[in-house]
Amino acid sequence: MTGLPVVLAVTGASGAPYAVRLLHFLSTEHVPVWLIVSSHGWRLLQEECGISSLAELKRGTGGDWKSIEVFEDGDRGARPASGSARTAGMVVCPCSMGTLSAVAHGSSRSLVERAADVTLKERRPLLLVPRETPLSLVHLRNMVAVTEAGAIVLPAAPGFYHRPTGIPQLVDFVVQRILDHLGLEVSVVKPWAGKARRSRR
Repeated sequence: MTGLPVVLAVTGASGAPYAVRLLHFLSTEHVPVWLIVSSHGWRLLQEECGISSLAELKRGTGGDWKSIEVFEDGDRGARPASGSARTAGMVVCPCSMGTLSAVAHGSSRSLVERAADVTLKERRPLLLVPRETPLSLVHLRNMVAVTEAGAIVLPAAPGFYHRPTGIPQLVDFVVQRILDHLGLEVSVVKPWAGKARRSRR
């Protein structure tokens, strides 16, 4: 991972704990982050995490934001909107179906959508973390479209082989996968080491 910033967008799909936990590890590891929270993202943070302000989000992620820079979603002239502003890639976590659709069709109505569009056109990593079920044919086609354009669709679908005992472990499972795809050497969940096969006699 270079010293370039990761663009992190939080949109209105259910899954705010994933965003909070991801931001916690990025800030703890002093990874440069350009943070964009949509209006629906703020509503989600309030409803699912009780976080209604930037100050509360800062406290909820550990309080060390020396490497975090915040941008307003309505500011389409901000640095994340320009391809000349180099980044290490972008994560939309959680990613609403509306945001996924906008990315799939190249409509840039907000800074989040424009930053994602820029990430694709500059051939940088774009990770979209949807949390929706069931999926309609429209959703599936949009996922195919963004995948064909170069994005990675990483559903917020935790595994159970590590035998989680609580919600935090389920959240960390997904966060670990995001960190892995960002190329960050951050250990949150013990990786699967395989299981010895029993001999048959």
